[in-house]
Amino acid sequence: MTLVRFAPSPTGYLHIGNARPALLNALFARRTGGRFLLRLDDTDPERSTEAFAQAIREDLAWLGIAPDLFARQSDRKARHDAAADRLRAAGRLYPCYETQEELERRRRRQLGRGQPPIYDRAALQLSAEDRAALEAEGRRPHWRFLLEAREVAWDDLVRGPAHVDCASLSDPVLIRADGSYLYTLPSVVDDADLGVTHVIRGEDHVTNTGVQVQIFEALGAAVPVFGHHNLLTTADGEGLSKRLGHLSLRGLREAGYEPAAVRSLAVLTGSAEAVRAVPDLDTLAALVDLGEISRAPARFDPAELDGLNARLVHAMPYAEVAPRLAELGIPQDRAEAFWLAVQPNLARVSEARDWWRVVAGPIEPVITEEAVIAAARETLPPEPFGSDTWKAWTAEIRNRTGAKGRGLFMPLRLALTGLEHGPDLAGLLPLIGRDRAERRLAGGAA
Repeated sequence: MTLVRFAPSPTGYLHIGNARPALLNALFARRTGGRFLLRLDDTDPERSTEAFAQAIREDLAWLGIAPDLFARQSDRKARHDAAADRLRAAGRLYPCYETQEELERRRRRQLGRGQPPIYDRAALQLSAEDRAALEAEGRRPHWRFLLEAREVAWDDLVRGPAHVDCASLSDPVLIRADGSYLYTLPSVVDDADLGVTHVIRGEDHVTNTGVQVQIFEALGAAVPVFGHHNLLTTADGEGLSKRLGHLSLRGLREAGYEPAAVRSLAVLTGSAEAVRAVPDLDTLAALVDLGEISRAPARFDPAELDGLNARLVHAMPYAEVAPRLAELGIPQDRAEAFWLAVQPNLARVSEARDWWRVVAGPIEPVITEEAVIAAARETLPPEPFGSDTWKAWTAEIRNRTGAKGRGLFMPLRLALTGLEHGPDLAGLLPLIGRDRAERRLAGGAA
């Protein structure tokens, strides 16, 4: 069975760029009848926090992603240590003692000579006595993986035939001098142990794949299928990071965006499909074909999210939104009529609260065109107000004053709502009610 994974580090809040690989993996699992693994890559104890780990789960749940499996890398250190020991025994993991300053000086010399700035494997020439002397000085080794100088090729789910020439790469550091692991080895070990069959991730990992394939092979593990998709960037081409709080999933949720709008933008941007509001995951999964994702950067405009969100809100049935209206403090007995009246003017469901304040008041009416307002007070019909009340009332005002168009409707809108724009007053008037309307037409706060 297909098993995919999303493996964030709990060092910050997820942003819309992180939503892209999370969703592409979840939708691939849904499309293929597979399973989705959430794995927290929390091997950095100084930056990883339980608060961020919980936030990741909450954000995925908000997107509609329910992991089938869950794992933490920090729980699997014994497996990482065993794999490191195997690689040492096989001669593929070797100790190095250079400081960062020494390595930087070497890189500068190589560049000055027109040579590629890759590690020269000087540590392989050290004798046991040399290593003992360095450790006696207080140096502790970091550990590099010995790459085979060959090309690693694979059939990429997104890019098609792909390859990395490992002869052009430095032997990667897998273990720091303090004994902590970098991303590379734990990721391979966990993918192998947990049975991950497909690794779908951003194109910034293409070079890592060449390295990781060699580690899979050195450990005698099955190599998964890889797919590397383009990355979401801002409209200016700026990369996304956890520092962009306004684009964090938490920030978008708190701002009132619908998860379906975020899903649609995160997945369809930079694909062969036109970006549009897709309300459910099954439909979105049917649309997403990894082989049709563009190789160009997936540029998105945050303003596009507003349009997607508005289209979803405008199509939202009352039954779906009723619990949310109750949370906004809108009385249940008036909520459906209110929703139908204001829905076309909403970009976010949360904006309904503002329009309820206009209905229930108090507001400060704005009185203009005294003749129109006077005629309005004189002809204000008795209750009950219905769907035809507004049309009949304004017709009577027009007959008395001769006002029409904007000259008729704007003074009434300003008096009844205090605003120059808003929902159709034919729907709002029955909600405002006669008593409140009469007080507002008289210029009083109501």
